Amino acid sequence: MSPQQIDVPHFTLNTGAKLPAVGLGCWMGYPGGGEDCENMAKTAIKLGYRHIDTAAGYGNEEHVGKAIRESGVPRSEIFLVTKLNNKDHGRVAEAFQESLDRLGCEYIDLYLMHWPQAQNPDATDPRHDGSCEGKILTPDQSPTYVETWQAMEKLLDTGKVKAIGVSNFSIKTLEVLLPQAKVVPAANQVQLHPCLPSFDLLAYCAEKGIHVTAYTPLGRKDSPFFSDDTIKSISEKHEITVAQVLLSWGVQRGTSVIPKSVQEERLKSNFTLVKLDDEDMQAIDNVHKKPGLHRQLLVSPIIDTVNGTVWGWTHEQLGWNLDNAGYWKS
Repeated sequence: MSPQQIDVPHFTLNTGAKLPAVGLGCWMGYPGGGEDCENMAKTAIKLGYRHIDTAAGYGNEEHVGKAIRESGVPRSEIFLVTKLNNKDHGRVAEAFQESLDRLGCEYIDLYLMHWPQAQNPDATDPRHDGSCEGKILTPDQSPTYVETWQAMEKLLDTGKVKAIGVSNFSIKTLEVLLPQAKVVPAANQVQLHPCLPSFDLLAYCAEKGIHVTAYTPLGRKDSPFFSDDTIKSISEKHEITVAQVLLSWGVQRGTSVIPKSVQEERLKSNFTLVKLDDEDMQAIDNVHKKPGLHRQLLVSPIIDTVNGTVWGWTHEQLGWNLDNAGYWKS
């Protein structure tokens, strides 16, 4: 059947700002990727993307900013997101200004705390050697993520950031943060896809007025979705790609999505959403119930599948109901 294409919608944040539902994720799989990232962003903007997501830790803010400036699209029409690095939790104001300078713009639409974990600023990046030992502060060591958030709240008074939010926060960490926050996070960016649908977290954030953005919405390169019979049958039914099925599902369930591709055709198709029917949505909602599929899909040096830690914190400290290998605990 011919797909029923829909325009990319916008979600309204608790600040009143409008966030385009499909954005461009600028993590290149490794820190940097300068020119490739810049060309990708330029192509995406040309195709109509108006939501660009980067981070200090991605090492490509300068190239993202250049792509925006040279796009010919007014800055006011682009929703720009960047993130606070783990090593900068104790110097929020300075780190924010450094991101602003690298981006070469006057303001940021949404500034996120990338992870609740604070890194010892004098330690080497754990991604370089895969070791977090002695480099990551424990949840009760200062600056805690509550203290970091309180410093982020002060950024709003500068007029240089329109909204602030968090990333990789669970119900557990939000339950600690919110009672001590003057400002409710505008967004929480987390890993979301049919293997990790996180229904409870979505419901919790909706109740608190926190928008949820899905990173890794397509899984990784060897994602199980591209061979899954359920998702493949829906893509064939609507004559669309598997990626379009996943992104359309993500947006229809109320989350924004930030896929990445350096290939123009994939950028174009990723930006083309379709209307999935209720039967499709329910079928994708249940994919995680298949044997071995209820799990996280990230692969990174900062993930220790032997000890069950991410950036030096256990899954329990993060509030993630996962076993050491990253599978959901029933």
